[in-house]
Amino acid sequence: MSSSDIFIGETIGTAILILLGGGVCAAVTLKASKARNAGWLAIAFGWGFAVLTAVYISGPLSGAHLNPAVTLALTIKDGGWGNLPIYWGGQLLGAMIGAALVWVAYYGQFQLHLTDAEIIGEPVAKAVVAEEKGAGPVLGIFSTGPEIRNVWQNLATEIIGTFVLIIAVLTEGLNAKGTGLGVLGGLITALVVVSIGLSLGGPTGYAINPARDLGPRIVHALLPLPNKGGSDWSYAWIPVVGPLIGGAIAAGLYNVAFA
Repeated sequence: MSSSDIFIGETIGTAILILLGGGVCAAVTLKASKARNAGWLAIAFGWGFAVLTAVYISGPLSGAHLNPAVTLALTIKDGGWGNLPIYWGGQLLGAMIGAALVWVAYYGQFQLHLTDAEIIGEPVAKAVVAEEKGAGPVLGIFSTGPEIRNVWQNLATEIIGTFVLIIAVLTEGLNAKGTGLGVLGGLITALVVVSIGLSLGGPTGYAINPARDLGPRIVHALLPLPNKGGSDWSYAWIPVVGPLIGGAIAAGLYNVAFA
């Protein structure tokens, strides 16, 4: 596949991933959304379906990595380091586009939510939503954050969750004869993401994808959202570094145990 195919495929695919994944977070979170308070099951399955859709759309062009940790792991496994920045660039751009589209799709809900006295306190005109360096009230729609701030636990959670994802991605094409699973791979990956969300998503919100977290966090910082609060940049390195470490460990284990 050409460099342009890789970049276009990853941009489109990651944009779809974040549009649908961030979209379910917006649907569950925002006032005047018909799905408000639908809960964690809706979020976990919403992200799984987002992965499924994005994989099938972008697969023919780029192989549907959609995640810098996946790209790193596959590069460690197979080589081809020259394409890594192309994949990563498309993934980050796509994640930003997808996050911006969530804002467009839920524009009225964002405005209502962030000017509601119940959400931001009284009086609205003087409301201060979290500390400037902290997490604002809608940041969770764009990126992840921990329930308990413990750097090593948060980092470990992201490493473990990403390890599960990547080792599943690397091994899902293997069977007794060593042949691939074809189009079933996208479905299996989506179900793995649902499983990770349900089982390991509670502590940090399971970024398990550096682009998925960083791109939308940048968009949150740039968007003209009223009373949006901070983008929590002090935490932002964990959902980037943790998944990359988890992906590298999974690739190393694969090379030792399965290759």
